[in-house]
Amino acid sequence: MLDKATIRKNRPAAQDRGAGRIARNRMRIAWMYYVEGLTQNEIADKLGIGRVTVVRNINEAIRQREVKIWIEGDVAECFELEAELKQAFGFKDAVVVPEPTLPEHVTKSVGIAAGMYVSDVLTDHMSIGVGWGATLYESLQTFAPRELENVQVISLLGGIVQARKFNPAEFAWQFARVVGADCFLLQAPAVVDSPETREALIERCGLRDVLRRAERLDMALLSVGTMAPGSTAFRFNLVSDEDRVTLMKMGAVGDLLFNFYDRDGQLVDHPVNQRVMSIPIDQLRTVPSRVIASGGNDKVECLLGAIKLVDCNVLITNEATARELLIRRRG
Repeated sequence: MLDKATIRKNRPAAQDRGAGRIARNRMRIAWMYYVEGLTQNEIADKLGIGRVTVVRNINEAIRQREVKIWIEGDVAECFELEAELKQAFGFKDAVVVPEPTLPEHVTKSVGIAAGMYVSDVLTDHMSIGVGWGATLYESLQTFAPRELENVQVISLLGGIVQARKFNPAEFAWQFARVVGADCFLLQAPAVVDSPETREALIERCGLRDVLRRAERLDMALLSVGTMAPGSTAFRFNLVSDEDRVTLMKMGAVGDLLFNFYDRDGQLVDHPVNQRVMSIPIDQLRTVPSRVIASGGNDKVECLLGAIKLVDCNVLITNEATARELLIRRRG
């Protein structure tokens, strides 16, 4: 009697390719339904198939145990892009999510993938530093509650005086709560009025202990912001529009923890970089696992700079952004 391995080995190549194509289509439909939140009719219209076909694929994904809390399995195109990113940039790991049908869903898709990734690699006695922003906030949806011992979560950036959806302290606290970790916060505004104020807060208000804990991180989970007026740093008026214009004239392409840098991954020589209540960039570069989760057409330039800035070794992004990063890297 032939076992399953023998049957698969002897199956015609065309049949294998057909089965793979069916699985990829099923995964894409499942992603659109469960992650992007599209209705079955919307998926049918987007893909030019019948609603019955959509329902059948969703049910089959459940039967195959591909859908649990999140979607399990690789879309072939994404798997290939991950391998290319690792080779081109020297990443130790890369995660590429299927391209959303609507551009505004990129943040949610990348954030959800970030939550899955961290849930998979988080272990006992681990110390993880977290940034903040819309993408990382979305990752809370897929952080898997676990019984872990001696896990520490450290916020890498100060907060916002007026509570907002993406308050960094709130994100760090929620993350820590889900995984049952101790949480350490930089209890200060994200940007202060002078370098002297920054130093005083560190030395006189107990923040030095948090910074020392950040010296022993196993992982840093980060995202990047663009120089657009709607980006987090400017939308909350933490950095003035006047400073934004000046930063751009000096070559700034984005920010990481409100540290503004150019396309070569160098911090720009602007006073705002001396007033940020964050873990120093040089310190971040010593963290064993430096994860950046971000995506979208507007993020390509700032991602290229950020990868160099912190010597990123794990990237989580979407298909279109991954392709553009590879084009720019090879160009």
